[in-house]
Amino acid sequence: MPPTKPSNVSSAAGPGSGQIGLVAAVSIGIGGMVGAGIFSILGVVAHAAGNAMWLAFAIGGVVALLSTYSYAKLGATFPSAGGATHFLLKSLAVASVVLLTLVNAFGATFMGRWETVIVAVKVAILVLFAAVGLCFIRPGYLSPELWPETKSVLFGAGVLFIGYEGFGLITNAAADMRDPRKLLPRALYTSVILVIALYLAVSLTVTGNLSDYEIEQSKDYALAEAAKPFLGQFGFRLIAVAALFSTASAINATLFGSANVCYMIARDGELPAGLSRTEWKDATGGLLLTAALVVVVMLIFDLSGIAMMGSTAFLLIYAAVNAGHLKVLKQTGASAIVVWLSLLTCLAMFAILFVYTYQEQPRAIAALILIAAASFTAEWAYRRWTGRRITEQA
Repeated sequence: MPPTKPSNVSSAAGPGSGQIGLVAAVSIGIGGMVGAGIFSILGVVAHAAGNAMWLAFAIGGVVALLSTYSYAKLGATFPSAGGATHFLLKSLAVASVVLLTLVNAFGATFMGRWETVIVAVKVAILVLFAAVGLCFIRPGYLSPELWPETKSVLFGAGVLFIGYEGFGLITNAAADMRDPRKLLPRALYTSVILVIALYLAVSLTVTGNLSDYEIEQSKDYALAEAAKPFLGQFGFRLIAVAALFSTASAINATLFGSANVCYMIARDGELPAGLSRTEWKDATGGLLLTAALVVVVMLIFDLSGIAMMGSTAFLLIYAAVNAGHLKVLKQTGASAIVVWLSLLTCLAMFAILFVYTYQEQPRAIAALILIAAASFTAEWAYRRWTGRRITEQA
């Protein structure tokens, strides 16, 4: 019996279904990027980059923007629901995962509308925070004389890369777009550029209102603490609300992308066919499995460990995407120089972050290696046991 394709997972070929427009696509990208990390790993980044945290955000943004070029070219040439694998995003509560799984079960249109609303709320709060906070910064806190050594800034950029990697989720919506060849690149560039600007404004506001010591002491709620000097207790609570919305939108975008990825992989023979079948409404077995795995990872690791694991894994994934892109340059019409630059910067950031994570969170590195090894072993055993082979679909 062939797998049943839910309405929120479209085929790879031909024009999209038109369920996802530019605003919804940009919202998916911003939702995937601006998640819980921006609110709760600032202390971890401050530990590495100090008051040059904004510079670490800028470096991470450049690396992300280079990969955006590659994703835009690939996605426009090969619009697909598969996108890039995205399993490692921190959830603040099991209830959020369950709720957003239900949202995704009602299809792409409902998910897109939900994502647009919650992204609008959290971005509005962050813009308010930055617009007011920049007027109260203390220039002395931003002095280059207080910057740490270069490697520390690069370590910080590597850790916070998880705050940028979510742009790849837009490619998972390509098959649901009306004209993905035009809409996908616009959505990718728009979301990444907006997030870079937002992160720079937010990081400057935080480092300009709190000392390095204050940021590290309040590392689990640094953004909320930074709002208190100019917005008082109201600002603290407002940022807490934004954090909840950010977590929700990130989970929503991630589950949508993961459901599409799981469907495509199962359909092509790399996972059990049952994961591509609809279990309830538009919820596939893959969506339900992904939600369960997110809950497990959330309960086992702390946020900083997940951030380091996630950034390390995604830098390697994006490097692999760029390496694959080099083989189809004639089809995509992309610049070889830009793709090579993107590949090399991803690998360089991966090496830097791997060293830093090994020094700070050796358990996270061990877990990452074990997860990768277990994944390859499970796939090998599954194919041996079932005899299924990868098949190319139109």
